[in-house]
Amino acid sequence: MLSKHDSIQRDQLEMITLDQLVPPNHLVRKMEAAIDFTFIQYTFGIRSMRKTIEEVETNMAYRWFLGYGF
Repeated sequence: MLSKHDSIQRDQLEMITLDQLVPPNHLVRKMEAAIDFTFIQYTFGIRSMRKTIEEVETNMAYRWFLGYGF
């Protein structure tokens, strides 16, 4: 358990790839392998562009799927 005297290591540098953050069995990996995305499809229950942008900013799986970096 953290107490006031424990330090939180938020400033440490770690080397990790975006590919490592998306589990091998995640839905976006399965979709990328199986579907030709030459069309737009409603997925994950996101109904607005604003919400889509918010999700892409914080969800590593979506960033991986879109080919974005950190």
